[in-house]
Amino acid sequence: MTSNSSTMVIQFGDGTTLTMKIDEVPSAGSAPAAPLATPEQLRAIGAVLRDPARPLKERFRALFTLRNLPGAQSVQLISEAFSDESALLKHELAYCLGQMGDRAALPVLTTVLENTAENPMVRHEAGEAMGAIGDPSALPVLTRLCSDPTPEVAETCQLAVRRIKWLQDEQSRKERLSENPYASVDPAPPADEPSQLSCAQLRATLLDDSVPLFERYRAMFTLRNRGDAESVTALADGLRCGSALFRHEIAYVLGQVAHPAATKQLETSLRDQHESDMVRHECAEALGAIGTPECLQLLSEYGGDQARVVRESVEVALDMCEYEQSAAFQYADGLTTSS
Repeated sequence: MTSNSSTMVIQFGDGTTLTMKIDEVPSAGSAPAAPLATPEQLRAIGAVLRDPARPLKERFRALFTLRNLPGAQSVQLISEAFSDESALLKHELAYCLGQMGDRAALPVLTTVLENTAENPMVRHEAGEAMGAIGDPSALPVLTRLCSDPTPEVAETCQLAVRRIKWLQDEQSRKERLSENPYASVDPAPPADEPSQLSCAQLRATLLDDSVPLFERYRAMFTLRNRGDAESVTALADGLRCGSALFRHEIAYVLGQVAHPAATKQLETSLRDQHESDMVRHECAEALGAIGTPECLQLLSEYGGDQARVVRESVEVALDMCEYEQSAAFQYADGLTTSS
């Protein structure tokens, strides 16, 4: 077995530099090991994440670095940032914990989900993260909150319950699912036997308010996985129907695909001051992911939006767009590698 070592250097905006040795020990049939960091280095990254005096883009980069360094300490450091005032940041904390898939995050996610004083967008993301982790121990609280008076929370919990039960179902292992090119843990799987379904059929399911939300999400992620212009156009039609939660998820997957075919529909939703901020902020981030000059010009108009979550999303979206157009190795400020 051969061990290869390299050095990861993280440089933050104030000149703070963290140097971490990455040990990759590949084995047959397994992915390379995650980068290894010392507890002190992790605490330093966590300090950036929790520092409200830092630009939000730097805190997001610290968060994504911790997400990519899985383990109990990273989970704890991310969890400690839920005391922040930014709903956008807390929403992203919950999302990252869900993507990490660590059961150790369930207690803090449960606390956030049950806190009725918390922003509904944050509570929603905590519930979705619990569904992403997929542990049956989360079912009692998720089932109880399926009737929460906040629609975004209730619908999220209904989806999370369905996902966990789907994971437990022996039949789910026999389903033939399309590949997810984005490696994300989604609130619902794509449709079974997707090759048998036309874009028109999937669109009809997606836009039908009488169809159970879980099935509409399955159509959504099937179209997302296809990613061609016709599928993206069908997805973008979803920005005009359904609940705020549904439209927010549509905007999110459009950001994953980052296809210019969705630009006009995303612009319309971002400009709509009557639209939920939960939807508008995802539209801003999706436009940043598309990253055309037209999108960047549009985002620049909303850096002073009345809604804090939209303003902050514009800041992060522009930063991520700058990263996408650079030669950066990973979305962490000044992250480089050397052998």
